[in-house]
Amino acid sequence: MQVAGIGRIGDRVGIIELGEPRPLADDEVLLEVMVAGVGNWDEFVRTGGWDVGARPPMALGVEAAGRVMAAGRAVSDWAPGDAVMTYPVPLRDQGTWARRLIAPAGLLARKPQGASWEAAAAFPVPALTAEQVLSDTLHVRAGEQLLVHGASGVTGGLLVALAALRGAQVTATAGPSSQQRVTALGARHVIDYHDQDWPAQVRAITANRGVDAAANAAPVGDRLDRTGGAAGGRLATITSDPPGEERGITVSSIYIRPDGNQLRELATRFADGQLEIPVAASYRLADAAQALALVAGGHAAGAVVLTP
Repeated sequence: MQVAGIGRIGDRVGIIELGEPRPLADDEVLLEVMVAGVGNWDEFVRTGGWDVGARPPMALGVEAAGRVMAAGRAVSDWAPGDAVMTYPVPLRDQGTWARRLIAPAGLLARKPQGASWEAAAAFPVPALTAEQVLSDTLHVRAGEQLLVHGASGVTGGLLVALAALRGAQVTATAGPSSQQRVTALGARHVIDYHDQDWPAQVRAITANRGVDAAANAAPVGDRLDRTGGAAGGRLATITSDPPGEERGITVSSIYIRPDGNQLRELATRFADGQLEIPVAASYRLADAAQALALVAGGHAAGAVVLTP
């Protein structure tokens, strides 16, 4: 089976030949991958910064959408032909940048009928990340003031939408080209992060009280410290450069965990049109290195996917 992956940690991504998927365990399914997601997290896997359970030579990729081809003896919820999406980490066999994928049945969610394969493939990681930031870490409640820094990106946009659905009063930072979209997702105020005084604008919006919580989805240096978070507030970041704790603000770095129930609940909102995934580019499996370079460089204007 030809996959897009690496022969050794640190290798450039290329097409490599691996064996066909092994026989299924009782709780597993075999998927025909229709589309696989590509994210900057895949660069961490390539360079050895994130252990996803597989060892080189290996296919990269940790999210996908596809059809069930076969199911293990203990699987009763899924049948051949079902259209699903998944974040199957830790990987049981190989990554998602392949034509076939073994995944735990408990980590599948039904693909919304109205969603494209591309959007469904790019949904699991950012959706789970955003939900876990809001529910597990920040514990955002209705009526609270929430800042989402970096709302232009896929995960940032989902943070805005999910927080607004919770009843939070969302202030977001985004580039000028994304302001209309971020407002439509539910942000009450959208600030251009290119403005050097954007932290002061956040303080003005909250009458200098500061926000109750902040979710960071963009590199910040020390500027997020100056947004005037309320004493005792909470800050969660999905980037590698969190600001330091001060004024009693609790800072948490978020690492996504697999959760099939959570993914299925999010898929229901995706199907209802409450959540969206803007897809910027689709590449062939043979061009996986180019796709990864695009997202790792921060130049994608939406989700990037691979079609096996």
